[in-house]
Amino acid sequence: MLMAGVAQWPAASTAVIGSSLGGFYATVVAQRLGCKAVVMNPAVDPARDLLRHIGTQTQFHRPEENFEFRREYVDELRAMQVGTLVLPERTLAIIAQGDELLDWREMVTHYTGCKQRVIEGSDHALSDFETHLPALLNFLELPSP
Repeated sequence: MLMAGVAQWPAASTAVIGSSLGGFYATVVAQRLGCKAVVMNPAVDPARDLLRHIGTQTQFHRPEENFEFRREYVDELRAMQVGTLVLPERTLAIIAQGDELLDWREMVTHYTGCKQRVIEGSDHALSDFETHLPALLNFLELPSP
């Protein structure tokens, strides 16, 4: 559905940005569309990582609400999995060594050949995001505010 929505976008002037699972999706879109991507603490293999969460889950921001995470969601993620990146120079990976959820070394390895900004410390949420914004804007060739 997402690819159908962006199919007519001009790849040369398009960029996608995502964090965590959004970084996985941004990688998928960028590889298929051929556009630039900025990924922050990207999930490298969410099918593997989310397999253990099949079943009834609690909403993170609304603990009183539940949802069903199904096996087919994991299968869909597996089908989207990106192997070796094509045109890695079109991707900037911002990776925090202090990520408490994902292995930063796996991210560094998967995004080999990409421009990488490996941060000592920080966390999965990139709580210090504003310090990385100039590098992100520079990579996308956008003016700084």
